[in-house]
This record gives sequence, structure tokens and C-alpha cells, in this order.
Amino acid sequence: MTTWMLLDYGKVISLPQPAEDMAAMAALAGRDPDVFHGRYWHHRKSYDGGRASHLYWGDVLERELSPDDPVVAELDAADVASWSHLNPESMSLLQELTGGHRLALLSNAPEPMAAAIDRAPWAQVFAHRFYSCRMALAKPDPAIFESVLRRLGAEPADVTFLDDQAVNVEAAAALGINAVLYRPPDPR
Repeated sequence: MTTWMLLDYGKVISLPQPAEDMAAMAALAGRDPDVFHGRYWHHRKSYDGGRASHLYWGDVLERELSPDDPVVAELDAADVASWSHLNPESMSLLQELTGGHRLALLSNAPEPMAAAIDRAPWAQVFAHRFYSCRMALAKPDPAIFESVLRRLGAEPADVTFLDDQAVNVEAAAALGINAVLYRPPDPR
């Protein structure tokens, strides 16, 4: 029986990142939007894994940045804002789930996003919030799911996991977690 609902953040609780937000970040960085987009995702795994913001944005912009460079704070804020459009369907689901399940969050996220989620009033329904940047592990690595299970004090069969990435769902299911592929609503 499921006692824990473990939910992903990006494209499950939040809506997909709007193209106009990505374009605004590219403009802020003074980069071609297509080049910026490619470099943003190319280096994202290490950022989600805990790499410092100034090093990540330096990789994206192909130049050295100091931790106190104003562009780092501006890009961090724009990035967090781009992922902060909440999915109304998921917000309703959270309300329904709070009555009968214990809730936990598991997200591949960099520290600025993790901190923003932790401050959000809606996030307080989660008994536990797990972030790749703080665990030095990321989905779909089975070790992140094993660590979450230990910290929840749960057996795999006690957990239902919702994620929008098939590879993450498959990794959780391989451990015996009831894993469900979430399909975000069509933005049209």
C-alpha cells in the first residue's frame, strides 16, 4: 500500500519552462537564443548536481565569472522565475493528496531553485524535500532513490513516484517503487 507520494518538481508541479523566459535569459546573457539554449542544457547536469552558480553560468556564457558578478544573480533569478510557473492541475492534486498520503518531493534542481521551492508556501505540504544539488546525486541514478527510501524509512512498495521523464520512472520502477510517468497538460 502506498504511504508516500514522491513527486518531481519540473514539469510535474511546475509547468514547462516558457520559451519566452528562455529567450529573456538569452537576452540577459547577450547570447543568441539557440546557442544559449544548447549551452544551458549541455551544462545543466553538473549544475543540478551542486555546481556553483557562477561556474555554471560561466560555462554557459563561455567566460569566467566571479560569485559576486551581477550577471550571476540576474541569471539565477531569471532561471528560478522560468521554472516557477505552477501547474494548476498539480496544485489541485496536492490538495487532494494531503488528506491520505505523506508527501515528499524529489527534484533534479540547482541550489537557487531548491532554495526558492523551500521558501514557497505551497511546498510546506511536503514532509521532505530532496534536491539533487544537496544530495550530490541525480535522477535516474538508482542511488538517489535508495537514499530517499532510507530517509523516508520506507520500502519501495510504500512509495508512488510521479515524474515526467521515462528514464527516471524506469529507474525507480527497477527498485520496486510504484513509478508513474506524468504527462504535463498540453499548453494549447
